[in-house]
Amino acid sequence: MKAPDWRKCTEPEMWRYVARHLEGHGIRSVLVGGAVVAIYTEGLYRSGDLDIITDGLDRHRLPEVLAEIGFLPGKSRYFKHPDCPHLFLEFPHGPVEIDDEHPITPDEIQVEGRILRLLSPADCVKDRLASYIHWQSFDCFEQALLVCHRQSVRVDLKSVSVWCQKEGASEVFGLLAERLGVDSSTYDSKPKPPA
Repeated sequence: MKAPDWRKCTEPEMWRYVARHLEGHGIRSVLVGGAVVAIYTEGLYRSGDLDIITDGLDRHRLPEVLAEIGFLPGKSRYFKHPDCPHLFLEFPHGPVEIDDEHPITPDEIQVEGRILRLLSPADCVKDRLASYIHWQSFDCFEQALLVCHRQSVRVDLKSVSVWCQKEGASEVFGLLAERLGVDSSTYDSKPKPPA
């Protein structure tokens, strides 16, 4: 696979190139965080970094494997390509989870014969809503909303509603549904009281 133009590459271009390279070295990875929003919103949102969770046993190999494609280690778990001033890689510790929900089954896409993994649209929405719920990050709520709009066919709102209820944040799903222009009670998993 040809390297992207590092000076102006997008999150999806960098992710495909890096994840495919890791996979070629037997390092299974899952893209999480804001870069998933960038992918699902087709560039309406820009992240600035790519959060990639790898199998824990392979973490020690990252510096060597990433050096092959020009990435240099920075502080802690960060890697930067010297020709790419606007994006960097971060490798948070796993497992892939959204609050207490795990294991998470990522979506898979095939890129030039290799399987690459990222959060599903619904899990991306849950991940962004988790930041809104726990840290009052309204930007993350807006990101969840963007993903819902751009991936309306692929976001399972029922699973998002159930997750919000488990988090004790049904009102957050209510706000999301309101902003989407849908009736939140349609997705409510609680039994309806008798009329």
